[in-house]
Amino acid sequence: MVSKARRRSWTGWRFVGPFMTVFALVFLAPIAYSIYLSLFRTRLVGGTAFVGADNYVKVLQDPQFWSAFGRVALFLAVQVPIMLFLALLVALAIDSGRLYGSGFFRIAVFLPYAVPAVVATLMWGFMYGTRFGLVGNLNDAFGITLPDPLSPDLILAAIGNIVTWEFVGYNMLILYSALRVVNPSLYEAAEIDGAGQLRIIWAIKLPALRGPLVIATIFSIIGSFQLFNEPSILKALAPNSITTYFTPNLYAYSLSFAGQQFNYSATVAIVMGVITMVIAYLVQLRGMRKAV
Repeated sequence: MVSKARRRSWTGWRFVGPFMTVFALVFLAPIAYSIYLSLFRTRLVGGTAFVGADNYVKVLQDPQFWSAFGRVALFLAVQVPIMLFLALLVALAIDSGRLYGSGFFRIAVFLPYAVPAVVATLMWGFMYGTRFGLVGNLNDAFGITLPDPLSPDLILAAIGNIVTWEFVGYNMLILYSALRVVNPSLYEAAEIDGAGQLRIIWAIKLPALRGPLVIATIFSIIGSFQLFNEPSILKALAPNSITTYFTPNLYAYSLSFAGQQFNYSATVAIVMGVITMVIAYLVQLRGMRKAV
């Protein structure tokens, strides 16, 4: 009996063992190694030496890091609400059943998410071009001078447009899936009571979307703080607008691969990961509190 109980207790570990092994190798091990790197500093004279928390103190006093953080924080505060609002509108429109060709419309909105970020950025970068792209063609065709989307003043908005175009469909799918599981009898009861469509949306659909909206917000916060692909690719098209520390991830990448400062780059990544985790956790707590 004892041996049978032991065999039974190991059955679950046999199922989760492969996942746990891969999880440890591709997630836990890189984090542990990054923390290890962040505790050292390599000098031209003296080699690599243990410095403890000195790298973390340096990051917290680094104006370039905080400039990059402030930029993605602004990006998050403006782009994420716009993106989620558009995704909510599309999800409600498709779920209403009054949209002609809703199946095609749903696929059309989701399709940009299937486009790789590199391809999407190159496509939009070409359209943004004032000398070779769509903006330049419009200027020549109508004899006007449109603002340069790749200028330092507009580059963040241009990147926000790309990210919104890419992820509205993804967030729409999350919200639309939540709407599809709402009991239709609630709508029927509301209509019998004389509730209009706006009242149904406000009293039934939006409360049902509270949890999915929190999830979509958390994913969007993480994605905003991880912003890398779009500015990295557009840097070749707008070198005067995108610096090596345009975003925290781009800053860590530049430190590591261009500056060979692997220890400091790991520290920047760890600090940014902790900040992202804390903010996402606070948003989750606030969303759960409202749901209660």
